[in-house]
Amino acid sequence: MSDKASTPNSPQETQGAAPANNGVVLNGARAGLLGVKAGMTQLYTQEGDMVPVTVIDLQPTIVTQVKTGARDGYNAVQVGLRAKKASGTNRAERGHYKKSGQPGFYFVTEFRVDSTDGIIEGARLLPDFVKEGELVDVAGVSKGKGFQGGMKRYNMAGGYKTHGASLSHRSLGSIGNRADPGKCFKNKKMPGQMGRENVTIHNLRVMSIDSTYGVMLLRGSVPGPKHGVVVVRKAIKG
Repeated sequence: MSDKASTPNSPQETQGAAPANNGVVLNGARAGLLGVKAGMTQLYTQEGDMVPVTVIDLQPTIVTQVKTGARDGYNAVQVGLRAKKASGTNRAERGHYKKSGQPGFYFVTEFRVDSTDGIIEGARLLPDFVKEGELVDVAGVSKGKGFQGGMKRYNMAGGYKTHGASLSHRSLGSIGNRADPGKCFKNKKMPGQMGRENVTIHNLRVMSIDSTYGVMLLRGSVPGPKHGVVVVRKAIKG
């Protein structure tokens, strides 16, 4: 008869080099961690109101480098998300991330902290830097819309829809003057690539944090598509 306690760990538990109890919480006004946008759902308050929330999957965020004021001039913690396979890294990456126990990461960012005491490479970040009911700022890359016109890109009204306004319903109209200046000025609102930009949504309220399942529920919308990586920080304007 097999013993359940002797079964091997799951792949998610073996992905990080640090043990499960080796977790750290970043300190500082802009502390945070990385997460993955998993979709949206809804919660109900005690009064019966329905609240739309975005689910953030708190996948293992591993400390890859600790920067101190004595050595680097400032205190910061470099973290990585989604470990790479060794075959997809070079010697420089493997050397840099050696202390974290992984050959490399697909997503790496840095958080300024007040102190690096007790933080070591290979430790996993915990979501305890923020509590339920507090506000956070979420940064991510917005959805790419491709090449779009002025009406979709800048919410322009378009041309007349009356008789005789043929082929000019969605045109921009005049974009310049006559011989003087004889050109179209830079930064004119015209058709072009839309989306896929760094966007930060401020003051999203934390509705719930479940450390067991590794999810965080935020009230409101979060930039980017599903499965996109986002950076969750303490609110700077809250």
